[in-house]
Amino acid sequence: MNRYFITLSYDGNNYHGWQIQPNGVSVQEVLNEALSRILRITITTSGAGRTDTGVSAHMMVAHFDFADSIDSRRIVFKLNSLLPPDIAVQDIALVSPDAHARFDATYRAYRYRLTNRKNPFLRHDTWCFDFELDYEKMNEAARMLLNYTDFSSFSKGRRSVKTTTCILTEARWVQEASNLWVFHIKSDRFLRNMVRAVVGTLLEVGQGRMSMEEFQGVVESKNRRNAGVSVPGHALSLVEIGYPYSISSGQNPLTGANVPCAKSVK
Repeated sequence: MNRYFITLSYDGNNYHGWQIQPNGVSVQEVLNEALSRILRITITTSGAGRTDTGVSAHMMVAHFDFADSIDSRRIVFKLNSLLPPDIAVQDIALVSPDAHARFDATYRAYRYRLTNRKNPFLRHDTWCFDFELDYEKMNEAARMLLNYTDFSSFSKGRRSVKTTTCILTEARWVQEASNLWVFHIKSDRFLRNMVRAVVGTLLEVGQGRMSMEEFQGVVESKNRRNAGVSVPGHALSLVEIGYPYSISSGQNPLTGANVPCAKSVK
C-alpha cells in the first residue's frame, strides 16, 4: 500500500471547517468524494489538523492510502477539474508508508487579517473592526505568549484533547497596508478555537480594556471564561505546515506549495 500526501488550499467561507461534520458540508468530505470518484475506490483522507467553520487554508496537507502508483500531474489536473472553485489541489506526493499528515507536522502557521475601514474587496478574508487599537501594546502582549506553553485559557472543548501544551515560536502583529494589520502566529500545534480566542483577547488589550498584568493573569488562569471573545473565523487562514525531511520517499521534503506538481513523485 502506498501513502500519499496531498497539498491543497481552500476558501473556507462555504464550509463547516475541514473535518467531516454530521450537519454541514466540510472540505474533507468534498475532497474524499472527488478522490474516490477519480481513483474508483473509497478514499478517506487524514488532515494535518482541523479548521473551524469559515476558516480558510492557503496550505492544508492530508494523507491517504492507495494500492497503485499515481500519476501525480494527471490526478491533480482531474481533481482541480472536478472540485469546486473554492478548493484547489497543488500537489500529490509519495511519502514513507508510516508518514502522517498530522502527527509528523513540526509546525503550523496561521494569520488573522484585520482592518478598520470597510472594504468590499476584503470582506471574505478580513474582519472590519472599527475601533482604534494600540498595536504596540498588542505586540507587547503577543510577545508575552512566547513565555508560556499551557494555553488552556484559549481552548474550546478541552475535554477532547490530552494536553493543552503548545510551543509557540511566533506571535506578532504586522502592518501590511495603511488600514490592514495581520496577526502571525506559529506553533507546533494549536488547540481548538485557540487563535481566534487569542486575537479576541489581544483586541481587549489594544482597546485599553485589559492591562498587561490582566492579560498575563488571563493566560495563567487557564480558564477560557477569563479570555476575550472568539473573533470571526472568515479572517483566519492556515498559511503553512512544516514537515521533516524524513517523511519523503524521495530526496526532497514535502513543503507544500514549494514542491512543483508531479515532480516530487519518483
